[in-house]
Amino acid sequence: MGINQEITNFREEIEIIRDLKKKIQEGKIENLAKEIDKQEIKIFFSGKYDRGNAILQIFAGAGGIDAQDWTTMLLRMFERYCQRKGFLAKIIHQSFGEAGGPDGRIGTKSVIMEIKGSWAYGFLKKETGVHRLVRQSPFSAKKLRHTSFALVEVLPEIGKKEQEEIKIKPEDLKLETFRASGPGGQYVNKRESAVRLTHLPTRIVVSSQSERLQGLNREKAMKILYAKLYQIKEAERQKEIKKIKGKTVSASWGNQIRSYVLHPYKLVKDMRTNMETSNVEGVLDGNLDKFIETEIKFKT
Repeated sequence: MGINQEITNFREEIEIIRDLKKKIQEGKIENLAKEIDKQEIKIFFSGKYDRGNAILQIFAGAGGIDAQDWTTMLLRMFERYCQRKGFLAKIIHQSFGEAGGPDGRIGTKSVIMEIKGSWAYGFLKKETGVHRLVRQSPFSAKKLRHTSFALVEVLPEIGKKEQEEIKIKPEDLKLETFRASGPGGQYVNKRESAVRLTHLPTRIVVSSQSERLQGLNREKAMKILYAKLYQIKEAERQKEIKKIKGKTVSASWGNQIRSYVLHPYKLVKDMRTNMETSNVEGVLDGNLDKFIETEIKFKT
């Protein structure tokens, strides 16, 4: 995060405190408790990048076309959450899946979103993990019960200083360009403006197709690559800490952090905090505050 952005963030916080103080002095206390609660959550943010922007990725897992549809549902859920929080969410790259089922729905194999806003990473970082859906499959003629999985990964937008520490040699990069297209191969661009970068030492592949110019797509792809390499560096550091502490934590694909059940009953349950609600529609419409805030407070 740049110095200018930090100054802007501090000014916003000072303005919020002044506004709260003014309301107390004027006796306007009707909605004051809600506003204070809204600001209180920030005291639980202690991470280096909590205040900054985030990069959110969703990957379809086990479950075939149902999992691809589930990935699209999660994409909409996070987009709606960002709207509610005042974050600006933009899809950088989306790989579409198969068409089929009701209304010719087209699923998503993977998607990358850039999320800009104060505290975006702090709020979203603990959404990282496997999200599980149980429902009657709309793609099954017999409406059979189906379980689908999708993996969510949230990365911080790291600063230039850390980027300098993570040295990427030009010879370690493989650059490919391609024509961006929409669902079902529609709206294929005439120019190869989309970019795919492969980091040869780690085999990490990142893509960007949101911009019209190839150079801008390369910048966005590099931003994602730096974030992924930083994440690997941090994971190795945490692994060493856990070795010293004598603790091991499994991070396997099957360890879902949250289940969303639409059939035979309705329930969203977070496996880490036991927070749950029967208002599945509300959660899928982006009403994630209770789950996110409970998790932030639970392990801090």
